Amino acid sequence: MDLTSGAFWTALGSIILANVVLSGDNAVVIALAARSLPPSQQKKAIFWGSAAAIVMRIALTILAVEMLKWPYLKIIGGLLLFYIGISLLGEDDGGEGGGHKETMGMAGAIRTILVADLVMSLDNVLAVAAAAKGNTPLLVIGLAISIPLIIFGSTLLLTVMQRFPVIITVGAALLGFLAGEMIFTDPAVTARFGELSHEVVNAAGAVGAALVVALGIWLQKRARAREAV
Repeated sequence: MDLTSGAFWTALGSIILANVVLSGDNAVVIALAARSLPPSQQKKAIFWGSAAAIVMRIALTILAVEMLKWPYLKIIGGLLLFYIGISLLGEDDGGEGGGHKETMGMAGAIRTILVADLVMSLDNVLAVAAAAKGNTPLLVIGLAISIPLIIFGSTLLLTVMQRFPVIITVGAALLGFLAGEMIFTDPAVTARFGELSHEVVNAAGAVGAALVVALGIWLQKRARAREAV
């Protein structure tokens, strides 16, 4: 595709716009994963987690059309999101850790970002792939340009979370909602029960959100009770 053509720039703009709009939930999980790290490591975790996630998303976009047809893939992804949401909400932010613990914490945050981005991008990448129209170099350029925008969104969310902790609960609930939706739209489920209505899928998402919040808060209370002993 000619770099000077209007079609190139239109397609590039579509890729960037689609990726940023569809990455709102990814920015939430990036901020959630980084919030418990020391301030000196938060920006590093956001940068490297976002950059690695974009590289992974490029590969995933190429394979996504076929992968989404695999039965049980969304169910597995939904269960992973449940686990991530509960873990992020239930983790104990208190306590002082040594240098080794902090390093492991950043590695764990980056790993969480990668796993969550992989799971949540299964649907999102289809829109990006459609905008690229099979042009892999264009896809790579568009996703690369999206990195600073996603990093900015994650950093902004992290700042807001520090001032308004309730957003942490809302973010975890979002992961639970997405998990419930993913499970009920898996090809194995639709093959057995038919295409489910939006009402049923949304209800499954609501149940998932409530489940993540309830279990996450329970884990928080249990951790505080152990510390009090």
